[in-house]
Amino acid sequence: MRGNNLKAPFLRLGVNIDHVATIRNARGGGHPDPVRAAHLAAEAGADGITAHLREDRRHISDDDIARLMSEITQPLNLEMAVTGEMLDIALKHIPNACCLVPERRQEITTEGGLDATAKGNQLPGFIRHLKSKRIRVSLFIDPNRHQIEAAASVGADIVELHTGPYCDATLHGDRVDIDGEIERLAECASVAAAAGLEVHAGHGLTFDTVDAVAAMPEIVELNIGHFLIGEAIFGGLHSTIGRMRALMDNARAQARGSASA
Repeated sequence: MRGNNLKAPFLRLGVNIDHVATIRNARGGGHPDPVRAAHLAAEAGADGITAHLREDRRHISDDDIARLMSEITQPLNLEMAVTGEMLDIALKHIPNACCLVPERRQEITTEGGLDATAKGNQLPGFIRHLKSKRIRVSLFIDPNRHQIEAAASVGADIVELHTGPYCDATLHGDRVDIDGEIERLAECASVAAAAGLEVHAGHGLTFDTVDAVAAMPEIVELNIGHFLIGEAIFGGLHSTIGRMRALMDNARAQARGSASA
């Protein structure tokens, strides 16, 4: 969304349901159903649903995408690699948004941001095809000025800033690294918003790490999946998402209050 407000008044929560499908696929059959999880997430306060259709179909399947498109009322954010197969699937289903991510078969989860500078020749045409169907296009990138500039130049609507290094620093308890990663995210959120890009963030966020990112006023949406699904084993999906939603809202409200003061 070009020309977006640099200070987002409301912070959206996108819930990634991939790992409900991971559990289903571990045994086969239809349980647990990721589409049912999407409905429960919406009831608990999710503003959108994210699903990553991988080349190897290790969790979300083509049928899951078809069912999500036909059954849910929240916007679907389809994460996918920059391949011809995935472009055809996106143009068939027309999700609300596509988030372009790097993908390697050997990785356990997405290991880093998409290198928009290296894919500068490939991305503009790919993005034009998606936008011709009114699909909003997001690039999942590392918080880096060069990547933000490249994302803007190839025609992306949105950048999703990779919060994994910040979350890893928090896990290891290194205050210098934590502060440095927060500063880097905040600076890049500001740069991206000033460039006319809508700013999202995600990867590795938990109850303990969400506050600092949610407080960044330029960020419009957080996408969170693995932690919420894992925590739901102990507390239930509705309760877990409700708590995350409350933490996000409280952090944003406190940041707005501090700015006003």
